Amino acid sequence: MGQVPAKVAARLASGLKKFQPILESAKARDVNESDTVVIVMDLLQEVFGYDKYTEITSEHLIRGTFCDLALKLDGSLQMLIEVKAIGLELKDSFLKQAVDYAANQGTDWVVLTNGVRWRVYKVAFTKPIEHELVLDLCLSDLVARNDDHLELLWLLAKEGWQKARLGEYHTQRQALNRFFLGAVLQSDPVLDVVRRELRRLSPGVRIELDEIRAALSTEVLKRDVLEGDKAVEARREIARASTRGLRTRKDKDPNVLADAPADSGPIEPQL
Repeated sequence: MGQVPAKVAARLASGLKKFQPILESAKARDVNESDTVVIVMDLLQEVFGYDKYTEITSEHLIRGTFCDLALKLDGSLQMLIEVKAIGLELKDSFLKQAVDYAANQGTDWVVLTNGVRWRVYKVAFTKPIEHELVLDLCLSDLVARNDDHLELLWLLAKEGWQKARLGEYHTQRQALNRFFLGAVLQSDPVLDVVRRELRRLSPGVRIELDEIRAALSTEVLKRDVLEGDKAVEARREIARASTRGLRTRKDKDPNVLADAPADSGPIEPQL
């Protein structure tokens, strides 16, 4: 993530210090959902920087009913926010309706919050619709003087949203998930490096890529990392990234593809 602009960091820090006692008091009084919505709207304005009158709405009609809150920038829906009473523990069952709403509206992002805890989900328009937890913040635990904490808040702030910081953060997390790493470990470029190192350590021993791939898939990596929809999608993403890389290199040097190996598509584990 990039460095938070000084003006934004100052607002995030001062807002966090202001609202932490407010949230603590509201939780002690066990305020209801309607009062929690009011606090969340104030947080969105004073901490996260959204305009209360033009960018935050509680009147977004979906399938004949209204979601709790929605964020709009330049008239375009950006995020749906499901608010629960501050004393309630956030449960996955609370999220289903908001995810359904998001899918119906074609928006990627959903927030589930009780004011104190903010959980941000990325919606995948698959069949069935899926959602992935990308960010989980507890405002009570954040420290206003901690730059890392302010960077996490910036992901939800208007300025960070306009720079697509949340999307970048999600991409970074995806690159480090077990499915993506498992697919990378079984890609030909990585296997080729492993083969060279094994040959260096064991001179005279002939080792092929398929043998290394089979050993990884049967003896090293867990099956749930290699199988299922998420594993398949990770392999597809690596194949797409490789294709994009070749195109970029071709733009710089038209002769690149003449020496490049043919695209064999996604790499499937040899089980």
